[in-house]
Amino acid sequence: MTTVDWREHVISDPAVLAGKPILKGTRLAVEFVLELLAAGWSQDALQENYPQLTEERIRAVLAYAAETFREERVYLLPPAESPV
Repeated sequence: MTTVDWREHVISDPAVLAGKPILKGTRLAVEFVLELLAAGWSQDALQENYPQLTEERIRAVLAYAAETFREERVYLLPPAESPV
């Protein structure tokens, strides 16, 4: 299976959803699609409810998320002490 170039599918337009990354030609935010996937929605359920979400577009959302996290650095902080 070939990797999808997310740049062909994901854009950010300040005039749409305050510039959040969306799928081209839609108002579907990448964040929204990821939340549905995290909630257990299957590809079939996504496509039934959002016909514009092709397999390639769903894979583009995942590729975008993977690349975004690849470039991030996460530093875990110790839990804050609760006030006494």
